[in-house]
Amino acid sequence: MITVMTTALILIDLMPRIIDLPLAPHSGAEVLARGRELAESFRTRERPVVMVRVERPNVAEQPPGSGFADGLVDGGDLVVVKRTIGAFHGTDLDERLRGLGVDTLVMAGLVTTMGVESTARAASDHGYRLEFVADAMSGLAADEHDFAVERVFPRFGEVRNTAYYR
Repeated sequence: MITVMTTALILIDLMPRIIDLPLAPHSGAEVLARGRELAESFRTRERPVVMVRVERPNVAEQPPGSGFADGLVDGGDLVVVKRTIGAFHGTDLDERLRGLGVDTLVMAGLVTTMGVESTARAASDHGYRLEFVADAMSGLAADEHDFAVERVFPRFGEVRNTAYYR
Protein backbone atom coordinates (compact mmCIF):
# COMPACT_ATOMS: atom_id res chain seq x y z
CA MET A 1 0.00 0.00 0.00
CA ILE A 2 1.40 3.40 -0.99
CA THR A 3 1.29 5.74 1.98
CA VAL A 4 3.45 8.69 0.96
CA MET A 5 1.55 11.37 -0.94
CA THR A 6 4.69 12.42 -2.76
CA THR A 7 5.65 9.04 -4.22
CA ALA A 8 6.12 8.57 -7.97
CA LEU A 9 6.69 5.45 -10.04
CA ILE A 10 9.52 5.48 -12.57
CA LEU A 11 9.47 2.80 -15.28
CA ILE A 12 12.70 2.60 -17.24
CA ASP A 13 13.15 1.51 -20.87
CA LEU A 14 10.08 -0.68 -21.35
CA MET A 15 10.66 -0.63 -25.08
CA PRO A 16 10.20 -3.61 -27.42
CA ARG A 17 13.86 -3.75 -28.44
CA ILE A 18 14.90 -4.06 -24.79
CA ILE A 19 11.96 -6.18 -23.62
CA ASP A 20 12.87 -8.72 -26.33
CA LEU A 21 16.46 -9.18 -25.09
CA PRO A 22 17.38 -12.43 -23.30
CA LEU A 23 16.90 -11.16 -19.74
CA ALA A 24 17.15 -12.88 -16.37
CA PRO A 25 15.88 -13.73 -13.84
CA HIS A 26 12.60 -12.31 -15.22
CA SER A 27 11.67 -12.15 -18.89
CA GLY A 28 10.99 -8.82 -20.51
CA ALA A 29 7.34 -9.83 -20.86
CA GLU A 30 7.12 -10.50 -17.12
CA VAL A 31 8.72 -7.15 -16.29
CA LEU A 32 6.36 -5.39 -18.71
CA ALA A 33 3.30 -7.06 -17.14
CA ARG A 34 4.42 -6.09 -13.65
CA GLY A 35 5.24 -2.58 -14.83
CA ARG A 36 1.73 -2.25 -16.23
CA GLU A 37 0.31 -3.46 -12.91
CA LEU A 38 2.39 -0.97 -10.96
CA ALA A 39 1.44 1.89 -13.28
CA GLU A 40 -2.25 1.10 -12.91
CA SER A 41 -1.92 0.94 -9.12
CA PHE A 42 -0.20 4.34 -9.03
CA ARG A 43 -2.70 5.92 -11.43
CA THR A 44 -5.63 4.59 -9.39
CA ARG A 45 -4.13 6.26 -6.32
CA GLU A 46 -3.48 9.46 -8.32
CA ARG A 47 0.28 9.15 -7.92
CA PRO A 48 2.62 10.27 -10.69
CA VAL A 49 3.83 7.71 -13.22
CA VAL A 50 7.00 8.50 -15.14
CA MET A 51 7.79 6.60 -18.34
CA VAL A 52 11.41 6.80 -19.44
CA ARG A 53 12.88 5.60 -22.70
CA VAL A 54 16.25 5.98 -24.32
CA GLU A 55 17.14 7.40 -27.71
CA ARG A 56 20.56 7.01 -29.23
CA PRO A 57 22.12 10.43 -29.72
CA ASN A 58 23.37 11.67 -33.08
CA VAL A 59 21.55 9.16 -35.27
CA ALA A 60 19.10 10.02 -38.01
CA GLU A 61 16.69 7.25 -37.07
CA GLN A 62 16.20 5.21 -33.92
CA PRO A 63 16.39 1.40 -34.15
CA PRO A 64 13.10 -0.50 -34.56
CA GLY A 65 11.36 -1.06 -31.24
CA SER A 66 12.58 2.19 -29.69
CA GLY A 67 9.16 3.45 -28.66
CA PHE A 68 7.30 2.42 -25.54
CA ALA A 69 5.58 -0.96 -25.45
CA ASP A 70 2.08 -0.74 -26.92
CA GLY A 71 -0.51 0.70 -24.56
CA LEU A 72 1.98 1.33 -21.77
CA VAL A 73 1.76 5.12 -21.58
CA ASP A 74 -1.39 6.79 -20.30
CA GLY A 75 -2.29 10.38 -21.15
CA GLY A 76 -1.50 11.64 -17.64
CA ASP A 77 1.94 10.05 -17.41
CA LEU A 78 5.14 12.07 -17.50
CA VAL A 79 7.31 11.00 -20.44
CA VAL A 80 11.07 11.44 -20.37
CA VAL A 81 13.39 10.71 -23.27
CA LYS A 82 16.98 10.20 -22.16
CA ARG A 83 20.11 10.02 -24.24
CA THR A 84 22.35 8.53 -21.56
CA ILE A 85 22.06 5.46 -19.35
CA GLY A 86 20.35 7.33 -16.51
CA ALA A 87 17.18 9.41 -16.70
CA PHE A 88 18.37 12.53 -14.87
CA HIS A 89 21.37 13.70 -16.89
CA GLY A 90 20.40 16.08 -19.68
CA THR A 91 16.65 15.88 -18.97
CA ASP A 92 14.15 17.93 -16.98
CA LEU A 93 13.14 14.94 -14.82
CA ASP A 94 14.25 16.48 -11.51
CA GLU A 95 12.44 19.76 -12.18
CA ARG A 96 9.25 17.98 -13.20
CA LEU A 97 9.28 15.75 -10.11
CA ARG A 98 10.03 18.68 -7.79
CA GLY A 99 7.18 20.59 -9.40
CA LEU A 100 4.84 17.80 -8.31
CA GLY A 101 6.24 17.72 -4.79
CA VAL A 102 7.70 14.25 -5.26
CA ASP A 103 10.31 13.13 -2.75
CA THR A 104 10.13 9.33 -3.07
CA LEU A 105 10.72 7.29 -6.21
CA VAL A 106 9.68 3.71 -6.84
CA MET A 107 12.05 2.26 -9.44
CA ALA A 108 11.35 -0.54 -11.93
CA GLY A 109 12.11 -1.44 -15.54
CA LEU A 110 15.00 -2.54 -17.68
CA VAL A 111 17.88 -3.21 -17.30
CA THR A 112 18.55 -3.57 -13.54
CA THR A 113 22.26 -2.73 -13.60
CA MET A 114 22.04 -0.15 -16.36
CA GLY A 115 19.09 2.23 -16.70
CA VAL A 116 17.48 1.40 -13.36
CA GLU A 117 20.66 1.54 -11.28
CA SER A 118 22.05 4.61 -13.03
CA THR A 119 18.79 6.50 -12.57
CA ALA A 120 18.58 5.39 -8.93
CA ARG A 121 22.11 6.56 -8.13
CA ALA A 122 21.40 9.97 -9.64
CA ALA A 123 18.08 10.14 -7.80
CA SER A 124 19.89 9.49 -4.54
CA ASP A 125 22.36 12.25 -5.40
CA HIS A 126 19.35 14.54 -5.91
CA GLY A 127 18.05 13.66 -2.43
CA TYR A 128 15.11 11.40 -3.32
CA ARG A 129 14.08 8.50 -1.11
CA LEU A 130 14.11 5.28 -3.10
CA GLU A 131 12.18 2.04 -3.33
CA PHE A 132 13.02 -0.77 -5.76
CA VAL A 133 10.56 -3.31 -7.15
CA ALA A 134 12.79 -6.37 -7.52
CA ASP A 135 10.38 -8.51 -9.53
CA ALA A 136 9.53 -5.65 -11.91
CA MET A 137 13.08 -5.33 -13.23
CA SER A 138 15.54 -7.73 -14.78
CA GLY A 139 19.11 -7.89 -15.95
CA LEU A 140 21.19 -9.14 -18.83
CA ALA A 141 22.28 -11.90 -16.42
CA ALA A 142 20.54 -13.19 -13.29
CA ASP A 143 23.65 -12.87 -11.11
CA GLU A 144 24.02 -9.18 -12.04
CA HIS A 145 20.38 -8.53 -11.19
CA ASP A 146 20.60 -10.47 -7.94
CA PHE A 147 23.75 -8.64 -6.83
CA ALA A 148 22.13 -5.25 -7.43
CA VAL A 149 18.89 -6.22 -5.67
CA GLU A 150 20.56 -7.95 -2.72
CA ARG A 151 23.71 -5.87 -2.20
CA VAL A 152 23.50 -2.48 -3.94
CA PHE A 153 19.88 -1.32 -3.76
CA PRO A 154 19.44 -1.88 0.01
CA ARG A 155 22.15 0.76 0.53
CA PHE A 156 19.96 3.29 -1.28
CA GLY A 157 16.47 2.37 -0.12
CA GLU A 158 13.85 -0.31 0.39
CA VAL A 159 13.62 -3.38 -1.86
CA ARG A 160 10.08 -4.69 -2.37
CA ASN A 161 8.02 -6.76 -4.81
CA THR A 162 5.04 -5.82 -6.97
CA ALA A 163 2.58 -7.29 -4.45
CA TYR A 164 3.52 -4.56 -1.94
CA TYR A 165 1.94 -1.91 -4.22
CA ARG A 166 -1.37 -3.65 -4.83
